[in-house]
Amino acid sequence: MSDSDDDVPRLSADTLAALQEFYNETSHPDAPTAASADKFSVGAVGEDWGMSQFWYDDVTATRLAEEVIQEAGDGGRIACVSAPSVYQKLKQGVVEGSDRISAVLLEYDRRFAAYGDDFLFYDYNHPLALPAALQGAFDIVLVDPPYLALECLSKITQTVKYLSKGKVLLCTGAIMEEHAEELLGLRRCGFLPKHNKNLANEFRCFTSYDSRLLSC
Repeated sequence: MSDSDDDVPRLSADTLAALQEFYNETSHPDAPTAASADKFSVGAVGEDWGMSQFWYDDVTATRLAEEVIQEAGDGGRIACVSAPSVYQKLKQGVVEGSDRISAVLLEYDRRFAAYGDDFLFYDYNHPLALPAALQGAFDIVLVDPPYLALECLSKITQTVKYLSKGKVLLCTGAIMEEHAEELLGLRRCGFLPKHNKNLANEFRCFTSYDSRLLSC
């Protein structure tokens, strides 16, 4: 950066935020809209591989939605951290009990801001940049870290511990098993989550509780 850059006009933080929101909306024409009847269907928002996005297939999204509904209980609160496929399945109204829980989506991709108050912008690099009202507010936290790296999981662990009352369901690569146990005390389940796109890495689920639905 040259010294002459000091003379370049700079936009306010609010203006920059507005421009970024406009850019996100215009750069991603597949962002769901309130008028879309199928706005909660998996695929309503296209995968952005640059953000390491790989959506679950319908069977997996449904199975995970059933699991978190059961563990949250009637009137329970569910946090989906970087797991939009499961959030969408919860909101479709096709899984039994989904009308008796509430769910929020913590996600970096601002296209999901179309889901209104259920959406909370989340950057794992700032794991505790969260509203105080969310501390210990969720009966179960489902999380799918965007990267298979210790650094990513370590930061997300801070988020999970902040949000959770105790129950955690982690979906990530099998290679992260040792870290999942060390950081969150999680155990591997028999259920194999699958994605719409075939991924080279084997994925598994890990829980902090005795899971019946995922013990297959």
